[in-house]
Amino acid sequence: MTLLTFQTEAPTNIGAKKKRSGAIQPEDLSRLSQTPVTTGELTDLLFDRDDRARVHETWRKLISTEEFSYRPGLLPAERTSLSYDRLRLLNGVVDCAEELACDPRRLASLHEWTGVVDGALGTLAGIHYNLFIGSLVDHNSGKRRDLSDFTSLRRTGTFLCTELGHGNDAAALQTTAELDSRTGEFVLHTPNPEAQKFMPNTSVIGGPKSAVVAARLLIGGEDRGVFLFLTPLSDQNGYLPGIRIRTLPERTGSPVDHCLTSFDHVRLPREALLEDEHGRLDADGEFSSSVGNPRKRFLHSIGRVTSGKLCMSAAGIGVTRAALSIAVRYAHHRHISGPRTGERVLLTDHRSHHGRLLHSLSTGYAMTFLHRAVVDRWTGHTPEDQAEAERLVAIAKGWITWEARSITIECRERCGAQGLFHANGIAEFPLNLEGAITAEGDNLAVWVKAAAEMVFGHRTDRRSSFDVPLDERSLTDLPFLRSLLADIEGIWQTRARAALRVGPVGDPLGRWNAASAAALEMVSAHARLQAADAFIDAADRAQDPAARSLLENLCRLFLLRQLTEHTGDLLAEDHLAVHHIRGLHETTDAIIAELAPHMMTLVEAFDLPAEFLTGIPIANGAYVDRVVDDLAVAENPLAA
Repeated sequence: MTLLTFQTEAPTNIGAKKKRSGAIQPEDLSRLSQTPVTTGELTDLLFDRDDRARVHETWRKLISTEEFSYRPGLLPAERTSLSYDRLRLLNGVVDCAEELACDPRRLASLHEWTGVVDGALGTLAGIHYNLFIGSLVDHNSGKRRDLSDFTSLRRTGTFLCTELGHGNDAAALQTTAELDSRTGEFVLHTPNPEAQKFMPNTSVIGGPKSAVVAARLLIGGEDRGVFLFLTPLSDQNGYLPGIRIRTLPERTGSPVDHCLTSFDHVRLPREALLEDEHGRLDADGEFSSSVGNPRKRFLHSIGRVTSGKLCMSAAGIGVTRAALSIAVRYAHHRHISGPRTGERVLLTDHRSHHGRLLHSLSTGYAMTFLHRAVVDRWTGHTPEDQAEAERLVAIAKGWITWEARSITIECRERCGAQGLFHANGIAEFPLNLEGAITAEGDNLAVWVKAAAEMVFGHRTDRRSSFDVPLDERSLTDLPFLRSLLADIEGIWQTRARAALRVGPVGDPLGRWNAASAAALEMVSAHARLQAADAFIDAADRAQDPAARSLLENLCRLFLLRQLTEHTGDLLAEDHLAVHHIRGLHETTDAIIAELAPHMMTLVEAFDLPAEFLTGIPIANGAYVDRVVDDLAVAENPLAA
């Protein structure tokens, strides 16, 4: 297979042609050697290269085993129980649960791979290792707790923060933990129905459980802010006294034992309080804190939510790549009637089919590279830039999970009716992503927070300058395309600032309402710009010229797609010329045609285990009828 690559500058001698049509010209293209692109270089770039084995291989091997294969015919409760069984298998390959909780890279990778085979498992693992064990490790206050019950999974950990009446405004939660000065104990209580803890996995499925519970610390009647309290919920005989747990109805996606949980004056020992610099009690019950603001104390208590956002993003990129792998393989196997009588052609021969998948592939690569960059930023942050790093994590989580839902829906559609069946591996992905979109902070809510901070507190990184006139700049020039995306971010930031300045005086909400739509567009452009930068950086790091060229073309396709809806603004602000607008479609179509022969290479680089792909009928030239006999046996073992 040959691979075409676009020049990254616009030579003067073709400027006149571009002015006339704006379309890509033959002179813009040059052919590489006949050496095919190997997947190894792409895989290394996608999966942390030198750190690939440490970060990814444990989970990749785990989901390759028979225990993680598709099980037909299970009822929801049986599927939930299976997910807990798999959690124990996962725990068996974890060298040290406490070290895992402190390693954002491996913690996110766990979600990236397990979400492909069991969405509920990722939920359970994220809660147990990140939110539960991670919170205990982060709040040790110099005192070593015995975590052996939890690291061995003799007790499963869960996390109780959100309440029935308090979701994104969890800082206003109402559960209380009052210090009893006579005994030194805390009394954990749910004061009203709205304060019931909403959706934690607190049932007896999976065995005995303990929780870290977010509650208001009351000392002498004074509210000291929200803290976490280690609370046993159940043992081998069922729920403990004072604990009331009711199972919630089924929700979309992989079933988890979501419940309503409340407390009736449950007494907890002094050591139940998770202390740290944000607050601690001395031997006399006197409270002290280096964090004076109760809201900041709350944010410190739930600091693990940021790692959780990285995990939700990782789940999004994992299922996106799996969906693309299945859909692209199906398109290379499925034949339909061709334009001539008796002729049969592949789905992938149609531009209407492979064009949509290639746009999704370009975004899937961008999502993966963005996630790697964001994890790097988070693991390398300093106290001085922590707030900015947290904001980037939140913005990336919103963009990645929203894009993941769109792509998995697209992939399901491209597989037709075959894609509707769970046995074909793709149907449940969009439903599972609904949970990721809402978990660890609803996407829109975290973007609104980011938008408010960025209207005046952020400077757009335009970066590029050009020596050639606008009319001579090429739509195949990556720096030019990147600069246009930065221009879009700047345009929307300017509009948001203007709207705030002219908003109604004395009405903060009214002023924000006037500016919020433009501010959110700014955040969206910022997310895509960060993805583009990560994509370009990955292409620059490619050691194989053919792989680099393939990534550059894929990045061009990604950028052109992001720019399309904003061409009017770019034209109005003199960032694009008329011939660019006229040639946009033809340029995009030429890149799609160039990339189409390489779709299998692009998905093979995702390195999904052969054992997983073999179990998906439509990924192997088969149909869902292959599993009908297996399902019949599952429903009626005597039929075997």
